[in-house]
Amino acid sequence: MTAALVAGLLAGYGVALPVGAVGAYLVALTARTSLRTGAWAALGVATADLVYALVAVCGGAALAPALRPVTQPLRLGSALVLIALAAYVATTAVRRYRAGRDDDAADKPATSAGRAYLGMWGMTMMNPLTIVYFTALVLGRQAATAPKGADQAVFVAAVFVASASWQLVLAGSGAVLGRLLTGSRGRLATALASGTLIAVLALRLLIAAV
Repeated sequence: MTAALVAGLLAGYGVALPVGAVGAYLVALTARTSLRTGAWAALGVATADLVYALVAVCGGAALAPALRPVTQPLRLGSALVLIALAAYVATTAVRRYRAGRDDDAADKPATSAGRAYLGMWGMTMMNPLTIVYFTALVLGRQAATAPKGADQAVFVAAVFVASASWQLVLAGSGAVLGRLLTGSRGRLATALASGTLIAVLALRLLIAAV
């Protein structure tokens, strides 16, 4: 269960750390409204990550019996997908930093905590890379260890806690620091940190496959 907790925290931070369009909007939204509104918006993002992690875990559990004969190729494939995602996150951040590009936040802030929550949940659910990330990671864990239901629940809960904690940091930064984390250097640093976490997860899968 401890391993599931650690894996879930790493996975949650890995997917949450990059400050992209959603993160930039979260900071700007909090700066223009209130910390309470920003906190609810942050929980909306974390809820979307929880939904994707839950879908990936449930799908992985259903496929586990059929995957047992091909555990080694699956672990290697999952690790390669994670490495590709890590490279994509890092190279995209470096390219945008060199080009001096900063994605603009959405046009208007939500006027209530409820609208902020639902709006950020919807924005995050539209990101296809999130489900690819969780599916590759969870299927790799299924093939390697075939975790029990309790471990899966801990993993999903840890993903939510990690994502929520980082999104709340972004919301707090919007209230206190304004656009600091959404500047070009802030985006680059958080994206590289996320890429590093994803790469660490991929290396763990590769080590288990050797």
